[in-house]
Amino acid sequence: MTSSRRGTFLISIIGALAVAAYAVWGAVHVLVVNPLAAVPGSSLDEIYAAIAEAGQMFSMAWVLGILGIGVVLAVAAAWVCIATKAPPIVAAAGPLALLVLGAPAYFMASFGPGMALADTFMISGRSYSAGHLPLYAISALAAVAVIVLAVSTAIGSRYEPAPA
Repeated sequence: MTSSRRGTFLISIIGALAVAAYAVWGAVHVLVVNPLAAVPGSSLDEIYAAIAEAGQMFSMAWVLGILGIGVVLAVAAAWVCIATKAPPIVAAAGPLALLVLGAPAYFMASFGPGMALADTFMISGRSYSAGHLPLYAISALAAVAVIVLAVSTAIGSRYEPAPA
């Protein structure tokens, strides 16, 4: 296995795992950490029972579905990059772009559950745990990394000899 191909393989796998870890942490935050922080002294079962009794929607399927889309895309991108022997920079760009899109996906996934908590317990719909901050930081850093990759690729291609 050439070093470029090995690099593509490693970057693809690490990228898919990073996207999966992001999605798992987002789901755990929305479904467990934030509800427990928003309603201190109550168990998760009590919180979910109160939400159901109030007729509010707190859909685990919605949260997992929204966040799971990124994981499916990351695995598909990894497979394509490995199968086509894409350059490592291409293998890195996909997961980084998905991590950038993780912030809006997390917001979409958390909005409904946050409103269900707010309406049920007459509290704000905000996040009551700081656990979402690392997700937004990762998305911001991934955006910077995408820009750095794009600029370095553009600059590098200016100095390569033209194909004959």
